[in-house]
Formats: sequence, structure tokens, C-alpha cells
Amino acid sequence: MRLSLVCLFKKTVNGHIFRGKYRLVKPVSRKAMETLRAQYNVMEQNMLYLRNPYLTVEESHGHTKDLGKNPAKIQKWLDQALEVKKAKKPHVTVEQRLACLKTAEGWE
Repeated sequence: MRLSLVCLFKKTVNGHIFRGKYRLVKPVSRKAMETLRAQYNVMEQNMLYLRNPYLTVEESHGHTKDLGKNPAKIQKWLDQALEVKKAKKPHVTVEQRLACLKTAEGWE
């Protein structure tokens, strides 16, 4: 009984709480502004790192030479990956797909 009275006399907005004509607009607090400012600072720092990379283009071009990876070994890995991909999904042409529609060669 008491619960139903509380629910009956509770003041709230009509319909969806955060949309529409009678929506509930939360006031902006100081804590929300500080968290948003901190998020923007982190985002700006990330953009700074992305704008100024650690390695130059010349340095990043030859980084595999120091690791001892020769181009032949890398090409062999790529070829193996391509073979595995072809084995899973063979190449099919449009003519092979539509071969079931061929009934006769002549127009009679």
C-alpha cells in the first residue's frame, strides 16, 4: 500500500525521460566539466603523438633489416598465406556460377 502511494504521487516527466518536449535536462556540474576537460587533454596528447611519430619514414622503412628478416622469407610466408586462403575459398567465375542456367546451345 505504501509503495503504491509513493509510486502514485511521484513527480516525473511524461514519456521518455531524456527525449521530447518534457525531457529531464540534467544540470551541468563542476565534476562533469572537469572529467570532460581531462578527456580532451588526453585526446589532445594522443593527437600530438600521432602527428609527430617516433620514427621517421626512413627509419621505419628499414626496421626489418635489423631483425634479420630477409625478403625471401617474408615472400614465402605471404605465399603460404595465399595458398591457405585459396584452399579455403576457391576462385569461382561468373560463368561457373551461371552454368546451371544453360539448357541448350541452340536457339530452337
